[in-house]
Amino acid sequence: MRNLWRLLAFDLAAPALILAALAGIGVVLDWPTWWVSVASMLGLLVVQGVLVNLYLLRRDGVSVGTDDDAPGLRLAVAGVAAGAAVAAALVAHTHWTVADRTFEADRAAVVSVATEVAEATATFSPAEPTAGIERAAALMVPGSATAFRDNFGRSTADLAKRRITAQAQTVSAGLESLAPDGATAVVVMRTSQTAPGKSASRAVVGLRLSLQPSAEGWRVVDIAPLQRVDG
Repeated sequence: MRNLWRLLAFDLAAPALILAALAGIGVVLDWPTWWVSVASMLGLLVVQGVLVNLYLLRRDGVSVGTDDDAPGLRLAVAGVAAGAAVAAALVAHTHWTVADRTFEADRAAVVSVATEVAEATATFSPAEPTAGIERAAALMVPGSATAFRDNFGRSTADLAKRRITAQAQTVSAGLESLAPDGATAVVVMRTSQTAPGKSASRAVVGLRLSLQPSAEGWRVVDIAPLQRVDG
């Protein structure tokens, strides 16, 4: 019975575990060409070892697992199998954890930049008429920043002339889509505008912002309004 368990553990289970670990690493890495080559060579060595072991078992009646004179060889087999299993677990943990951390970091960055730009576009002070524009433009790609300054710059003179003050506070902001080359976020804000001699007007405003990655981080490419609800 002892020999049977040793045969199953060292001659069958250990090679199967090594092959499963090689395949598992391939699945996690999505089978890149270099790993296909490495796994094929290592797998072939394992299969050859199993075939040689079975031949010796048939010829001599002993195998790596049942040979009482080869405890060091059994220890080596167990070590290789354990090492393969640990390597597969580490690759899976690292690969999937890094992807999750990258996604969370990008999600937080996209929402943060979108929120800051959205609030800047809806904030205005006659004392600093271009402050909001410049704050938002600093978080845009160059071409979009130029167009934004041109479009919003024309309205700042009128707002300053009427001494209108605008404030915006984010109610909700979230990620709509995220890909390596671009992202979309939606920001909903509660805005208020006040002018001398007039009661404040309030509204809930939603913006959809498109962003793309750059050397400085995520930057806004386009801003589009959502439905506006007065209240």
